[in-house]
Amino acid sequence: MKTARAAHRGFTLIELIVVVSIIGILVAIAWPRYIEMQRDARSAKAKGIFGTIQSASVLAHSRCLLDLSGVAPSLTQYNCATNPPMVDMEGTMIRIANRYPAATQDGIDIAAQLTAASNDLIIGMDNSSGVTTRVFDMVGGTVPLCRVSYQEATLNGGVFVAPVISVVTDGC
Repeated sequence: MKTARAAHRGFTLIELIVVVSIIGILVAIAWPRYIEMQRDARSAKAKGIFGTIQSASVLAHSRCLLDLSGVAPSLTQYNCATNPPMVDMEGTMIRIANRYPAATQDGIDIAAQLTAASNDLIIGMDNSSGVTTRVFDMVGGTVPLCRVSYQEATLNGGVFVAPVISVVTDGC
């Protein structure tokens, strides 16, 4: 017959060491994969925002060209020919620079419907190239190596040069 003490003996030190060792091995295997999944998610997010900005830029540019052609002018007080140039995208006014969204909060940010809070971004300016540039850094990535940049459209010798939109995912 078993005594009361034998029924409540618990785990031995060896059993505890084996369990802790197994947990340690599982963590050593799983942790790098978890970190890699976070990097992949930030990279995919940056590429998605890149596509969103491209689409918004083209849509606003198209609205601007319609305003200027007179074929289908905007019915609002402002349009691409007014000062300041603005276009109406689904009831929202977008600031325009050189026939494309301006690299500002009331330009490309609103056209692409991007906000720092709802998209988990750090949004700022980088004018080091001499051209107004809006930058969208992914929270959790390495600045500026997990970034989407929108360099404002320019006017070069009477020719409008489309905005330069780029994505860097090396540091996501």
